[in-house]
Amino acid sequence: MRFAGRTAVITGAASGIGKATCLRFASEGATVIAGDIDEAGGAELAATSKGRILFTRADVCHVDEIKALMDFAAEQTGGIDIVFNNAGAGGARQPIDEIDAEGWDRTMNLLLRSVAMGIRHAVPHMIGRAGASIINTASVAALSAGMSPTAYAVAKGAVLHLTRLAAGDLATHQIRVNAVCPGLIKTSIFTASLDLAAEKKATVDGMISDFAEHAQPVARGGRPEDVAGAVAFLASDDAAFITGTHIVVDGGLLIGPRHSWDPEAPSLSSAIRAILNTPAA
Repeated sequence: MRFAGRTAVITGAASGIGKATCLRFASEGATVIAGDIDEAGGAELAATSKGRILFTRADVCHVDEIKALMDFAAEQTGGIDIVFNNAGAGGARQPIDEIDAEGWDRTMNLLLRSVAMGIRHAVPHMIGRAGASIINTASVAALSAGMSPTAYAVAKGAVLHLTRLAAGDLATHQIRVNAVCPGLIKTSIFTASLDLAAEKKATVDGMISDFAEHAQPVARGGRPEDVAGAVAFLASDDAAFITGTHIVVDGGLLIGPRHSWDPEAPSLSSAIRAILNTPAA
């Protein structure tokens, strides 16, 4: 019960990584304030938590709703100890030579501005709380090309830099700030905002899930609980000397090209070895 007596605020809480993290913190004693636009999912999550999780609707694209979420948490529990800025979706999918300004701004507001404003409006309720910690959801897309649409990757890269800068700004208040970079996690993040029939969304989600089983050295897709564990560590006293950095939770996806870990994958070095080991005619 390492979070007993502590209050954690989590956005994007009704499903996926957010839901798993709500359950993880609640199971370890925290009172969790869960924010999401999915009112049905959030209410269901709260109903099964025996009072450990309180849900309130919060659209992180609206700054006044972010502030209201943080104020609600403080009103309910007296302050905030942990914030997990997690809400997000795939954003605009066009390449840089096709994207329009509206799609770009919408993606940045959802994935970057929401994190900045989550920090901004949480901090007044965190000052003076021993062990206060903020964790932001970035992505492996912040660290390598080809992992996501361009606008998403740029926003997540900015989240990493914001994390470093915020850690410096908030050191004076003894508030730690870190990030997690999930890899291929089995969630519906890239189909949630698509205007598709439920059957087509399920098909696409299934394809992503199947691909994730074999995309990295750890031979299974990532689970929301994998990320929740990393977030819980960063929020805990075990990470009291860690700030301004990030943890990659990707099953080794960023190790390198496939041939660096899969002996069955073709590579230049394996081709050369095959030639050198071929007997002369």
